[in-house]
Amino acid sequence: MAAGRNHPGGAMITPEWRLLYSNPLRSFNDVKHFRMEGSGVATFPMGRMRLESAREPEDGQQANFVLWCPEDFPADIAVTWEFRPIREPGLAILFFAAAGANGVDLFDLSLAPRTGEYEQYHHGEIDAFHLSYYRRKWPEERKFHTCNLRKSYGFHLAAQGADPLPSVSDCSCSYHMLLMKRGPRIDFSIHGLTILSWEDDGIAFGPPLGAGKIGFRQMSPFIAEYANLNVYGLREQG
Repeated sequence: MAAGRNHPGGAMITPEWRLLYSNPLRSFNDVKHFRMEGSGVATFPMGRMRLESAREPEDGQQANFVLWCPEDFPADIAVTWEFRPIREPGLAILFFAAAGANGVDLFDLSLAPRTGEYEQYHHGEIDAFHLSYYRRKWPEERKFHTCNLRKSYGFHLAAQGADPLPSVSDCSCSYHMLLMKRGPRIDFSIHGLTILSWEDDGIAFGPPLGAGKIGFRQMSPFIAEYANLNVYGLREQG
């Protein structure tokens, strides 16, 4: 990879990428056009977006939620954001390349309503990649930390890598995430450390996914903070 701009924590965006979207996630005004599916609540107590569920974990999948950025992004993107876990247990996911089935917009009214229950996102009327980068909901996840990349429609586990993030009790800073999708290749790193890489053959787990939206998902009772969301696209050649 060519030399580029270093971001805090080692995340690197090379000159071939141009900034498409930037959001500090600092106040309600920054996310007033975002769309919440499920019973999620966004607050900004430290000048960072704090997400949590308004429902108790005993409500199961109905206590989980997704917060979508309303922008449409091209097929080739690089996404950076800052993440800090505040309360466990729980799980955090980034959806990307998300679009409605049959090529319609993710928010098209012809699609069945979504309310944060996970099945609606892997066996519903959408196609997307799911990057679960903080998996501490169930005991087996807490015993062996991994990041999982899944592709839907379906629940296809495409790639898996080790999760270097500490538990909340040992977390004293925000961590810098970098997700890159370029052609068939997907790369994910945390604080400059490569976590997973994968190339989609467009056959094993369905056709390639292209342009779409990004969204943050959490499982109750998890609380986390987010800041400085940036999305880049490839510069046109020539």
